Amino acid sequence: MHADGFDLFAGDICVLKHRTHSPAFAIGTGTPDMEMVRGNFRIDDNLDLRLPLDCFADDKGAIRLWCSERPDAILGIRVDRDARKLALRIRCTDESINRLWVDMLCAEDEAFWGGGEQMSYLRLNGRRFPFWTSEPGVGRDKSTKLTQIMDVEGLAGGDYWTTNYPQPTWLSSRNYAVHLETAAYSVLDLTDGMRAGIECWKADVDLELFTATDRTGLVGQMSDRFGRQPPLPDWAISGAIVGLKDGQDTFERFEKIAASGAALTGLWCEDWIGIRQTSFGKRLFWDWQWNAKRYPDLPDRIAALAKRGVRFLGYVNPYLAVDGPLFTEAASLGYLALRQDSDEPYAVDFGEFDAGVVDFTNPEAAAWFSERIIGQEMLDFGLSGWMADFGEYLPTDVRLFDGSDPMEAHNRWPVLWAKVNADAIASRGKTGDATFFMRAGFSGVQTYCPLLWAGDQCVDFSRHDGINTVLTGALSSGLLGNAYHHSDLGGYTSLHGVVRSADLMHRWIDMAAFAPVMRSHEGNRPADNLQLDSSAEFLAHFARMSQVHARLAPYVRALSDEAVATGLPLQRPLFLHYDDPAYYDVQDQYLYGADMLVAPVVEADRTERDVILPEGEWVHLWSGAHYTQGTHSVAAPYGEPPVFTRKDSKFAPLFASLTEEFGA
Repeated sequence: MHADGFDLFAGDICVLKHRTHSPAFAIGTGTPDMEMVRGNFRIDDNLDLRLPLDCFADDKGAIRLWCSERPDAILGIRVDRDARKLALRIRCTDESINRLWVDMLCAEDEAFWGGGEQMSYLRLNGRRFPFWTSEPGVGRDKSTKLTQIMDVEGLAGGDYWTTNYPQPTWLSSRNYAVHLETAAYSVLDLTDGMRAGIECWKADVDLELFTATDRTGLVGQMSDRFGRQPPLPDWAISGAIVGLKDGQDTFERFEKIAASGAALTGLWCEDWIGIRQTSFGKRLFWDWQWNAKRYPDLPDRIAALAKRGVRFLGYVNPYLAVDGPLFTEAASLGYLALRQDSDEPYAVDFGEFDAGVVDFTNPEAAAWFSERIIGQEMLDFGLSGWMADFGEYLPTDVRLFDGSDPMEAHNRWPVLWAKVNADAIASRGKTGDATFFMRAGFSGVQTYCPLLWAGDQCVDFSRHDGINTVLTGALSSGLLGNAYHHSDLGGYTSLHGVVRSADLMHRWIDMAAFAPVMRSHEGNRPADNLQLDSSAEFLAHFARMSQVHARLAPYVRALSDEAVATGLPLQRPLFLHYDDPAYYDVQDQYLYGADMLVAPVVEADRTERDVILPEGEWVHLWSGAHYTQGTHSVAAPYGEPPVFTRKDSKFAPLFASLTEEFGA
């Protein structure tokens, strides 16, 4: 404490200085100006008042701040410490105050990472990151024609910061982390190189600080704080999961893929509940029950697959189509979120059809969805996994059972949705056996969601929405306690002439083999796009890489066990183990555990790429050639993405067997 303010330390690092002549805190009032179109948001603020808090008092260790122009609005700060963290409990005496600004310090050479699942930039410095779960957008680059077209078509272009999974948590290269404990809309502003600015649309928040002696310890603390995932099931990591949505023809196609020699442990049919054709493409019928017309003998098919060691996976999301029977059932029970102006269920426009919102703030509604739908219609039916989609669509003008502000409930919604899924699996005693994967998230989703997927990439190599964003998403989210990550092999979004090239398919097959889960997707317009079974060449390549993926299962199992014990993610940025500023911005290659380095080709028409190897002796997986620290130009034909292993790894015999079997 000082006579006119105070300093805040993370360990021995001063991260905040507040003085009456230079306040680090300000409060104010504002009114949101928001527009939502199918999960895409335009967010502006009508700011009425901003008051720098230029008065300070030390109240027996607690802190009181206020503005000389408005002494009635006092910001009280209590400092709590425990073995895990230091927390500032920030509360305002004036309930009308709904804006808070905090300026934290940063060193000139300090790097920041995190922010949830960021798709464009791993290092956050120099940019502004709002934390609001939403559709990430199509294109995500305002300079491109595709993004501009999509912006006109319903605010759907996105930007570098738009993401399904934001989280107001960031890690520093100086081995401390900051978490803003609130579900309110907030922003991290790193556009000024000497400050880390925080803006929050709520004045009652907790600001948490964590410190560690190294980054692995810091990431472990993030996992301790937000939740630890169960181990991935053996079946999910020991072969590929093929995604097909072709009704009865699915099974003939699956057998063709299996006959290619592919190592298959799962068949994912998101259309198990039926299809709704729209202008966007082939959509699903959002009533979460087996569609016997599209799959007339599905129970027998599931049983037959199970005998072969192949699991069946489906699809679900937290909404109910208004023209389906489950909507009627939920409405009759009073389990749907309501309109503000009536007791009618709120209907969300999802593009040529409407759906109701199951109100998860009502414990009975959450339990109903968990048991009635996921438990009975899915797990009891024979599903071993599913895509738990959406979660980011909650409108900000619904009326909720618990009376909470939908502006805050919006960010909490993915966490509530993840819990509904996890509870269903736990109710059947299948935690660690059945699994689900989500794209939406927020602080605390780690407790319930066992597996992330990277959302809906464009089927291309574009800088902000293509194949490369998968790597950034995995690395950024992994720093915050999300151990497992994967993507739609081939990408998803195909609009306005953007379709899969053969080059893209080959590169995505290569990349997917070196993720914890290897799962394909046909995309939103299957008929317009290349598929795994479109050619013998694709089939042969997929078969080879699925076998590589399967052979790596013992290593991935060890990494999964490590994740359970320590919270470390399977896919890691180089700087997690090697403290070199040269690695702070590297986001197109990763450590797969500590003993393998993967550098996928994520640019079009490339036959080689530069690979950065950290200290130590590294072995090229395909040739067995030895490399040392430095940047190397490495050949990268299809089927041989640049992959290196540590010579001194205890898994060296496993890696050597891969070289012998699959090497050039």
